[in-house]
Amino acid sequence: MEMVECSLAATLAPRTLPGRVRKAPPRPAVLAGRARLRVRSARREQPPPPEPVAVRGASGTGHGGRAVRQAAAGLAAAAVVSLTGFAGDVSPLPTPPARAESLTVAFPVAKARQVNRVQRTLVEAWGLIRETFVDPTFNHQDWDQKLQQTMVEMFPLKSADAAYSKISGMLSTLGDPFTRIISPMEYQSFRIGSDGNVQGVGVFINREPSSGRLLVMDCIQGGPADRAGIHEGDELVEIDGKSVSGMDGEAAAQRLRGRVGTTVKVKLLDGTDNDRGGRNRQKEVQLSREIINLSPLSTTIISHRSDDGHECKTGYVRLASFSQTAAAEMENAVKRMEDEGVESYILDLRNNPGGLVKAGLDVAQIWLDGDETLVNTIDREGNVLPINMIQGHSLTHDPLVVLVNEGSASASEILAGALHDNGRAILVGHRTFGKGKIQSVTELDDGSALFITVAKYLSPALHEIDQVGIQPDIQCSPDILSLPRAPSPRENSEATSLEMDSCIMVAEQALEIEQTKGSAS
Repeated sequence: MEMVECSLAATLAPRTLPGRVRKAPPRPAVLAGRARLRVRSARREQPPPPEPVAVRGASGTGHGGRAVRQAAAGLAAAAVVSLTGFAGDVSPLPTPPARAESLTVAFPVAKARQVNRVQRTLVEAWGLIRETFVDPTFNHQDWDQKLQQTMVEMFPLKSADAAYSKISGMLSTLGDPFTRIISPMEYQSFRIGSDGNVQGVGVFINREPSSGRLLVMDCIQGGPADRAGIHEGDELVEIDGKSVSGMDGEAAAQRLRGRVGTTVKVKLLDGTDNDRGGRNRQKEVQLSREIINLSPLSTTIISHRSDDGHECKTGYVRLASFSQTAAAEMENAVKRMEDEGVESYILDLRNNPGGLVKAGLDVAQIWLDGDETLVNTIDREGNVLPINMIQGHSLTHDPLVVLVNEGSASASEILAGALHDNGRAILVGHRTFGKGKIQSVTELDDGSALFITVAKYLSPALHEIDQVGIQPDIQCSPDILSLPRAPSPRENSEATSLEMDSCIMVAEQALEIEQTKGSAS
């Protein structure tokens, strides 16, 4: 039977932050991370395992010497591994040398050309998982055997979609829903430009942990979803006639994005209106995709009179997501409000699903001084690495309250943990989502993209974030409030509506207490 030999270099990037796409080097490079095929008929024997390669900050070298030896359906597959060190480029984490593994795998050639190409993608993805996935036991399974099994299952297939499904099935056995592959078409839809714009319908969605429902967290003001009457709390049921059951928020978002001018039909359950039977009313709308400006920040100043007649100003800052512009916009907003005499701040991270972790770290440095630890990472060998500021200078030392809830995830949790554990902010709200994973994103040879969980985050005080979340200091339950103050006649309608929010009321009371103690350090 004709076999194909696939040689590639599987690169271990030291640690990669979400939002930074790692693209493999061009095809001609010697260590290009690309599958190069030639026909062969002989079985390649495994050489002696190489000597371990020292990597700063790591205590092990993975499974560098193990080879695939099992046979299935009379087909042989072998993985021959040698280690070669070369530099990686990952920021803002320290950058130890990366490891590259030269892998040779023999596998049966699929008759369909498009399936054969996905076979090469499978080997590329397998090698990256093998060397970087956060769980070195691969969910207590033989990862080399898994490659062979999937190759055999892929052999008789006739379509690329079916072949990608096999890769997805293999990745699902890792027990981590965030480690996944998306097709080239899906990846092009997923990519967001560096200017903070996206082609879509202007809606933020996230999965509710307790029920698994996909809920609308927010809509971009003036965007297609907002104009169509979609609002926070609506449940997404279908996209273009296909159920979203079992789908996570990112997968649904990918299906909503698309080329400007195209349309997408969505079915939702109204989050505010029930029919006579007590059920949520269904609504179906057709949305036109547009260029959406993902400016993540909105601000207002809440003014009120203290008991002694003094006018107090609280700067309210809502951050909807962590785009590349988030920190710069936050800095400008704080400077402007400082000039307007603001004496305390409320930073609202409720329903913020995250985004670029680097943006979250940059925002933290707007509020913190010195060389504080912003977050810790823990890798697959259990090594803990802190990420610290370098001579940070806070823009303000005014009291700060951060609002969080179950829709606050990823970079939101990292920011909340950094401000809380360093004594800079009081947390008010509800326990956060609990997504503390570090992911690398690698564009593969065929244009698809592989997302791999390579490490996890711990808060500065070494508290678990992943699957645990950040617990607030104060729950925003209305029954712990004293009577709310009447808003000042000078306030605009937005500030007035904020005064009716129970969590804002709790936050203001917490700020009053802090102000009687003096400014936060």
